[in-house]
Amino acid sequence: MMMFMNAPRPATIGKASEQFIREPNLRDYDQARREFDWRRARNALSTLSEQAGLNIAHECVDRHAAGPSAAKTAIRWLGKNDTRCDLSYGELATLSNRFANVLARLGVPSGARVFCLTGRVPELFVAALGTWKYKAVFCPLFSAFGPEPIRTRMEIGGASVLVTTSSLYRRKVAGIRSQLPALQHVLIVPDEPDVAPIEDTHDFAALIDQASETFVVPPTAPDDHAILHFTSGTTGTPKGAIHVHEAVVAHHATGRFALDLHPEDVYWCTADPGWVTGTSYGIIAPLAIGATLIVDEADFDASRWLDILEHERVSVWYTAPTAIRMMMKAGVKATRERLPDLRFLSSVGEPLNPEAVWWGMDAFGLPFHDNWWQTETGGIMIANFAALEIRPGSMGLPLPGIDAALVEVRDDGSVTVIDEPGREGEIALKRGWPSMFRGYLGQEARYRKCFAGEWYLTGDLAKRDADGYYWFVGRKDDVIKTSGHLIGPFEVESVLMEHPAVAEAGVIGKPDPVAYEIIKAFVSLKAGFTESEALLRELLAHARKRLGAVVAPKEIVVLPGLPKTRSGKIMRRLLKARELGLPEGDTSTLEGG
Repeated sequence: MMMFMNAPRPATIGKASEQFIREPNLRDYDQARREFDWRRARNALSTLSEQAGLNIAHECVDRHAAGPSAAKTAIRWLGKNDTRCDLSYGELATLSNRFANVLARLGVPSGARVFCLTGRVPELFVAALGTWKYKAVFCPLFSAFGPEPIRTRMEIGGASVLVTTSSLYRRKVAGIRSQLPALQHVLIVPDEPDVAPIEDTHDFAALIDQASETFVVPPTAPDDHAILHFTSGTTGTPKGAIHVHEAVVAHHATGRFALDLHPEDVYWCTADPGWVTGTSYGIIAPLAIGATLIVDEADFDASRWLDILEHERVSVWYTAPTAIRMMMKAGVKATRERLPDLRFLSSVGEPLNPEAVWWGMDAFGLPFHDNWWQTETGGIMIANFAALEIRPGSMGLPLPGIDAALVEVRDDGSVTVIDEPGREGEIALKRGWPSMFRGYLGQEARYRKCFAGEWYLTGDLAKRDADGYYWFVGRKDDVIKTSGHLIGPFEVESVLMEHPAVAEAGVIGKPDPVAYEIIKAFVSLKAGFTESEALLRELLAHARKRLGAVVAPKEIVVLPGLPKTRSGKIMRRLLKARELGLPEGDTSTLEGG
């Protein structure tokens, strides 16, 4: 069976599964695409005014707070120690006003970059919305990062303000702060018992309490910078992808199209806000639509997650394939009687294997709807819609307003669109959707390389079937997808080479049934060092301390030497081929070849 064909269905198909194995209504889908217009999508939002423009925070909270939804729960926060906190749209509007006034009181200039390293706590949402109101740029950081990834991103972003917790500051920021001369203000959210004040920092709660609850959002142009997300490449430093306030138009529309999200829904996005999914669909989309957002502070726990789905009466659930596979492994199963409100399941992060779609039917009586997008696209581009057939293993169909194609890029930079079904090509998207990134911070040449004329070249390879469904094949480069996160091998290699025993390092993604890929490193040692179990443990510990558990390699292998090109570039492709027993391909550029 070819990769892009429908996955086999169980021999017995229950009545509940009929909704997603029916024939697709492609005629209605085509009509929706023809009739869709981004200008009308923008008109579905209120906007500040004709003169004042479009501001993400205004669309997410202020327009709801000014009407009958003011008392409606916007965020229900579930603390890891069984604490909980509900914030209404009115309260969220007031708190974000206060944070905007805090930035003004601190003298933070408009357009400055406000970094947030907190984990899933209410203060993160207040800081994000207040930052957008103030017309500063919100820059989320993943709390599991080690000091080095944090320093690199804050240095590239020219961090002016950092919101973080007391424990994260002590463990991950205090030691690198002297290396961040642009960092003027650190706001601390205490998360430790009896924590003493930290020198040269501000108390977040005290500043909020002292600030005025009235703030007038200044005129905001749709293309004013709003968000800086970092994404890793195969070489060089992480790239800071710039997104603008107009992105909220796409978040609002795609939340409706791809997640079937409505104001009456109780919605749970399990992604960490330190990544693009946790911002686009864990903050902006649900609040812009006016739903109630569930936020769980705790780490993954299968039984806890099932309890949340039940007791919080979640109706729309957006999660990652890694989490789905972990729940499969834990044997999670729930009856429709236990989860009567749950009606739509969706997944993103890496390709969702067909077994996981069928497992959703077995475990919840509902299938998972996979979708595809990138940090650079800012929002969902291709999805399995609620109104269309799911083809297990497929990415789905392009959303209304998204012109997608498979292309072949020639050596001269010209692009040929591939029309015939079943032929592999690079996914390309035509410019023009509101959440498209507008640059890589300080790297204009790197940004221009992403485009061929009007096409954004995604670097992802896929096939398309006769009905237009897309099927993921792989990445053109070596970026590693682990537990829903994109990790660039260069960062990991650089840290490994800081160890005095390491002469060179090469990093690949190794397939894993739970995390999709794990990070595996190959190193060669300097003279005077010998491979031993003690040394390998030391290297692993060094990497975990510097990079954090998510980014650090899970396996390290010592080799006499790593395959390199004549110019000295380590050939990760060969490392991966040899690890997996795949054909090595062209080795004409190999050193000594």
